[in-house]
Amino acid sequence: MEKKTDKNSYTIIFAIGMVLLVGALLAFAAESLKPRINENKRLEKQQNILYAMGINENDGSSATFISTDKAPEAFSKYITKQLVIENGKVTENDQAYLIDVKKEQANAKAGKIRRLPLFIGEKDGETYYIAPIRGKGLWDAIWGYVALDANMVVQGAYFDHKGETPGLGANIKERFFMDDFIGEHLLDASGNFKGITVAKGNADPKNDDKTDNEIDAIAGATITGDGVTAMIKSDLKLYKSYFETLKN
Repeated sequence: MEKKTDKNSYTIIFAIGMVLLVGALLAFAAESLKPRINENKRLEKQQNILYAMGINENDGSSATFISTDKAPEAFSKYITKQLVIENGKVTENDQAYLIDVKKEQANAKAGKIRRLPLFIGEKDGETYYIAPIRGKGLWDAIWGYVALDANMVVQGAYFDHKGETPGLGANIKERFFMDDFIGEHLLDASGNFKGITVAKGNADPKNDDKTDNEIDAIAGATITGDGVTAMIKSDLKLYKSYFETLKN
């Protein structure tokens, strides 16, 4: 006599049941972990912003954030204003750091108004303007935070990536690359926005000339470097009109 468990229908019903059960468990786990995931994202953004303005625990050649337990207090201490620039209008918003730059870029491509978050920090009597940027590397997304002074001269930067090649494009998050941006001008001598080009074969490998709008590229990471160049030029240019108001 054929057992019930030998029937194909039993196998199908069992498989469906397992799929539903596993799906329910995964959904429950995702929902349960969502607050923790969101909190980790919040802390990471705070660490990125602080790193760009020089609030970090760097030691030697490694790039090191301040710890997550110190980040909220440091963020409140050093970030004095959070702004949102929308269609030329500037408003204060203490949740600006939660704005999703990727979604805002998509809105702009769809013809909608893009919101631009900007963070104003104060450290040792100096004012920093930190802007988030996002672009495309060789394999996936790249992003960063760039700290500027009122003249759009870079005071610090932090870059990261989702899937660039280890030892090559992934080196955009290493100090030897990020520190090269410090002191670089985004504007030319006439005040026109030029951005910064990650240049292969740059004639200034020690990066002594801070007004040439170039830094030396990472060997073997041309496409990732081009992505950094593109996101700096496309995203930071959007803030130029705001910086012009600082001179009025």
